[in-house]
Amino acid sequence: MKPKLISVVVPLFNEQDTVNELHDRLVMVLKNIGSEYEIIFVDDDSTDGTFEKMKHLQPVTVLRLRKNSGQSAALAAGIKSAKGDVIVTIDADLENYPEDIPDMISKLMDGHDVVSGWRKSRWNNQMLLRKIPSLLANRLIAYVSGAKLNDFGCTLRVYRRGVLDHIKLKGEEHRLVAAYAHILGARLAEMEVRHSPRKFGESKYGMMRIFKVLLDVLALNFFHRYSERPIHFFGGIGFASFFLAFISFLGMVYFKYFGDKSFISTPLPIIVAIFSIIGVQFILMGLLAEIFVRQRSDEQKNTDFLIKEKIVNQ
Repeated sequence: MKPKLISVVVPLFNEQDTVNELHDRLVMVLKNIGSEYEIIFVDDDSTDGTFEKMKHLQPVTVLRLRKNSGQSAALAAGIKSAKGDVIVTIDADLENYPEDIPDMISKLMDGHDVVSGWRKSRWNNQMLLRKIPSLLANRLIAYVSGAKLNDFGCTLRVYRRGVLDHIKLKGEEHRLVAAYAHILGARLAEMEVRHSPRKFGESKYGMMRIFKVLLDVLALNFFHRYSERPIHFFGGIGFASFFLAFISFLGMVYFKYFGDKSFISTPLPIIVAIFSIIGVQFILMGLLAEIFVRQRSDEQKNTDFLIKEKIVNQ
C-alpha cells in the first residue's frame, strides 16, 4: 500500500552548496516510489544565495520566512503548508540520505504512525566531547518520555499527517517531536539510516544547543505529567506549603503553652505567613492554568514564523 500524496519538508539556512543536489536526489527518489509528491523548501531567511537557487528549481514549493526563526519554526511553516497524508522531514545538509526515504515509508505503512531515523554510525571517530553529551541527552529524553528511541536528534523522519496536526513546534522542540508523539499515543518505530559527514559549510549545532535541548526536556517532562491537569503540579506545591505552614503553627502552639519563651520571639510567625501566602498563590496559579487548558483551542495559530514569500513551481 502506498500513500496518496507524500510531502517532503526541508528547512534550509545558508545551504546554497547543497540545495540543487538535494532537490535532484529527492525528485529521483520520490518518482521511483510512484505516489504523488510535493517538495517544500523553507528558507529560514538565508543570507547567502540559497533562496535565489531554490526559486529556479522544479517541482518545488518555496516558503521564505521574514526573519531567521530557527529550525522548529521553519519545520512548522512547512508542515502547515503540506497537503500530504504522509509527511517526510529531512535536513538540507546532505548528512542524511534521501535514498533511505522509501524504506521508511514502507515501514510506516506497515502500521506505524512515526518512523524515526537512527544515525547509528554518526559518532564513529568523533570526539568524546561531542559524543557523550548527545548520548546523555538521548537517554534523558527516552527516560522522560518513555519513547524507545536511540536518536531523537535525527530530522529524517516519516509521519502520518494526523500525528503532526496535534503537535506545535517551538524553541528547539523539533528534536522532541517523536517524544511528544509517543506521549500522545502514536505508534513509533526506528530505522537505521545512513549518515554522511557534512560536505559544505559549517554545522549549525554547538554545545549551547545541548543546554537548550535540556531545557526543552524539562518542558517535555511537565507536558508529560501535567499538561492536562496542571492543578496537580501547582496544587501539590501549594498543599506542601500549607503543610509546612501548619507544622510551623504547631511549633507556635508548643511555645505558647509548653515553651520557655514566647513564639513571637521566634521566626515561626513569619514562616507561617510566608508558606501560607505561597500555598494560596500556587493553588490560584493551578486554577488559572486549569482554566487556560480547558479553553485552549486546537485551532490556535502558530505565531513563531511569518511567511514573507511563497513560490510554487510545478
